[in-house]
Amino acid sequence: MFEINNRKISNDSSPYIIAELSANHCGSIENAFKTIIAAKEYGADAIKLQTYKASSMTLNCEKKDFLITDGLWKGYKLFDLYSQASTPYEWHSKLFELARKLEITIFSSPFDQDAVDLLEDLNTPAYKIASFEITDLQLIKYAASKQKPILISTGMASEEEIDDAVKVAKENGNGQILLFHCISSYPAPSKGSNIKMIKTLRKKYGLEVGLSDHTLTNTSAIAAISLGAVAIEKHFIIDKKLKGFDSSFSIDPLGLKDLKNSTHECWQALGEGNFRRPKHEQKNKVFRRSLYFIKNMKRGELISHSHIKALRPGFGLSPKFLNEIVNKKTVNKDVQIGDRVEWDLLI
Repeated sequence: MFEINNRKISNDSSPYIIAELSANHCGSIENAFKTIIAAKEYGADAIKLQTYKASSMTLNCEKKDFLITDGLWKGYKLFDLYSQASTPYEWHSKLFELARKLEITIFSSPFDQDAVDLLEDLNTPAYKIASFEITDLQLIKYAASKQKPILISTGMASEEEIDDAVKVAKENGNGQILLFHCISSYPAPSKGSNIKMIKTLRKKYGLEVGLSDHTLTNTSAIAAISLGAVAIEKHFIIDKKLKGFDSSFSIDPLGLKDLKNSTHECWQALGEGNFRRPKHEQKNKVFRRSLYFIKNMKRGELISHSHIKALRPGFGLSPKFLNEIVNKKTVNKDVQIGDRVEWDLLI
């Protein structure tokens, strides 16, 4: 059973919704505060940060290797991008304090061992390994060694790389692992979401699986829940007008509310997959067909096909008994058109 802060995260519970703050504070701690408040108000179960410094991610280097030449952040030097997008370490204690005051779970994705140490000092309840870090087995080992739940995104990862990450997490942690299917494209097209991978990951690893969703709608998230996903993570921004680094593929408060409601509704609709019929369906059984007399009959007459018929409503005997009655049973008293065919009328 996977759980964070005593909240069970499984198919027996409503989907766990994680709002990803990432760079959507846009350099303002006030924006970060507002984002946490909105995440709580609009239904998120958790708010997730990213914990890194530009110097722990890359070099402050002008060489071609360190320049982004394509995609959403084209033209940025890696060091400059991470400098502007990072959540300052000195903010973390204040963000954790606010989240705990609001009673919304807060945790983070560390990107090196110093980040893990900072989060340990803040008593984080869990760790998230980002897709880009899934090959950093030393980081996974160190985070897992803290004996807390660990969430691992699988974007870009090969089967072998996922194998390695899960193995290291199991060998060094407490066994609480939640995998996230992820397409590391920003934004990601729904057409290429490969949501069926949810079932593949569950079957192969025997672990709970979620979806880290970078698409522009909630369709993929709903589909993921229908295939067994237990958690959904989406980037979250309080206002698209802020134009943060991740704003183009982030949901706003109304999008978060819809995500919460639609995934919960989908989860409720799944049911238990058994033959037991719901109580609210029972009253409509009266609209089934059942056997009724369509001719008046005298006591002792043999019932023929011309005497009874399967009709609505469903108060009479089931149509399946038709062949047991026709040309085999007589009526033990006079009956009229519209009377129900019932066993106590037959001999």
